[in-house]
Amino acid sequence: MSGGFCSDEFAGVRQVFDEQLVSGAELGAALCVTVDGEPVLDLWGGHADPERATAWGADTLVNVFSVTKTMTALCALLLVEAGELEVDERVAHYWPEFAAAGKGGIEVRQLLAHTSGVSGWDRPIELTDIYDTESAAARLAAQAPWWEPGAASGYHALNYGHLIGELVRRITGRTLGRFFADELAGPLGADFHIGTGPEHADRIATLIPPEMPEFDLSTLDQDSVLVKTLTSPLLDIAETASAGWREAENGAVNGHGNARSVARVQSLIACGGELSGRRFLSPATIDLIFREQADGIDLALLTPLRFGIGYGLPRPQTFPHIPDGRVCWWAGYGGSMVVNDVDRRVTFAYTMNRMATGLIGSDRCDLYLKAVFDAVGQR
Repeated sequence: MSGGFCSDEFAGVRQVFDEQLVSGAELGAALCVTVDGEPVLDLWGGHADPERATAWGADTLVNVFSVTKTMTALCALLLVEAGELEVDERVAHYWPEFAAAGKGGIEVRQLLAHTSGVSGWDRPIELTDIYDTESAAARLAAQAPWWEPGAASGYHALNYGHLIGELVRRITGRTLGRFFADELAGPLGADFHIGTGPEHADRIATLIPPEMPEFDLSTLDQDSVLVKTLTSPLLDIAETASAGWREAENGAVNGHGNARSVARVQSLIACGGELSGRRFLSPATIDLIFREQADGIDLALLTPLRFGIGYGLPRPQTFPHIPDGRVCWWAGYGGSMVVNDVDRRVTFAYTMNRMATGLIGSDRCDLYLKAVFDAVGQR
């Protein structure tokens, strides 16, 4: 059964969460919901390891994969708010080397919305090569786009943080992880890390890789955006337990946190840019998120996706449990997710260690989403 608390109106959500823990569908997980920036539900339970020797505690951390991208997007939006970054400006204005190989016209918004044409690295490249984020960003700057920038989205799976992080570094002189810690995690008291030091190792849950169907990637077009994005480099779940992976400041996929810290930071969006008496973002900056940049079959994931600037936007026909309206969201490989509902000032966050097979969302996450927004609708 779960630890933590929930208000009476969200008791049905706790029941669903407990059912998943008791049935064994979840190994270990955490769920948090905030309304007006304050937690109304903060639950955790299960185990942090496959041997079930360590209970999932209130401060257990886990790699949330692409939920990290929402933290990276927030860093960019902070620079927009400060007048130091313009989403309609060319990337090369801030990062001149990026203009190489026909990329001079690519705009910042296209990086943030996965439409830049630069969704991975030219081969050959190994996963460990991307730990040196400055060197890996330089490789991206030198290569040509894989499709016409702006024509479609192609999910920037592993390199989103290198691209946005290099802009942060060029503008501020700070690495992405340092900027995030200084400007967001620190001020908000959020236990979320982009670049996770060894002092946190004992709190990090072990990921259980998803059971994937047998599939021979060699049967696909090796020059397709899908194959190049997902194999250049290829993600190795076992490697994500290494110190090298954890300590790298990869703002696309290696953020470590829990549902509480994800909800804490992201509720900035749901609350219109102001949290705990401090204004981080203006309404005009929040509005940028909802400027649609792409809506259609994503070239890298072959899934219909709709992107604004920095976040996914609702697409009810594809993701029916994410509410429509001024809502922005994103999910991490294996099932973690965050949803910000600006209309109702609600943030939903879910983290877990038993990974589901889908690249976006999971059946378990759908159950929690439905229960949460059913309860929100009855308030």
